[in-house]
Amino acid sequence: MSATDEPGADHRPEALAGADAPPAPTVATVEAMVRQQMSRALGGRRGMLEAGVPGILFTAVWLPTKDLTLALVVSLAAAGVALVLRLLQRSTLQFVLNAVFSIGIGWVFVRIAASSGGSESDQALAFFLPGILYSLGYTILLFGSVLARWPAVGFMLGSVTGDPTAWHADRQVVRLCSRLTLLLGAPGAIGVLLQGPVWLLGSRDVIEADTAVAIIAGLRYGLGWPLRIGSWSAMVWLLARNATPLEQPEAQPGTS
Repeated sequence: MSATDEPGADHRPEALAGADAPPAPTVATVEAMVRQQMSRALGGRRGMLEAGVPGILFTAVWLPTKDLTLALVVSLAAAGVALVLRLLQRSTLQFVLNAVFSIGIGWVFVRIAASSGGSESDQALAFFLPGILYSLGYTILLFGSVLARWPAVGFMLGSVTGDPTAWHADRQVVRLCSRLTLLLGAPGAIGVLLQGPVWLLGSRDVIEADTAVAIIAGLRYGLGWPLRIGSWSAMVWLLARNATPLEQPEAQPGTS
């Protein structure tokens, strides 16, 4: 008798298949996933600094000097220093690369504004447009997934449990993931609602472009991270409440 042929062992194919199947998603796995993703998304103080400092430096240099090239070089240099430190320490490059990518996309929009005859103030305002558009698209994607009853957080859960769609079979998990998705998208939605109108006013000369740049920078770097941290904290609080117990599977006919 082999080591696996123990008395009472269930050797039915379905039992053996079930042993290798990924665990069914529960509120507990949702909570563990959210905490894990929160840690990755925020990156601690260092991740926040790496993501925010280049943009802050761009604004701080451009506002008093009106030298767009200098502002871009300084912000890119700050991201470059952070990138070198990360490489030397062999740690994650996520937040540094996000900053470099944002600067690169911002530079493209600056060049577009320049080629269209925009002033330096208009070009500086264009630097912030990609972030607003990204937040708008991200918000539409998240809120749209909730309306479609396939909340995005559910797919994050599926990537952790090993089955991309198993979570959708449990109505409670779907409901919970929908609430979490709305909370996840809230900072981006608030950012668009606050920054978007200011950008439009500045681009149409209703207010000075310099003023619009200062306001948008203040909103983005002054409110962006607090809103994001508040969003994740609300998600953890929602999970910690455990207000609604897990639904128990219905008993099959003929079973006790």
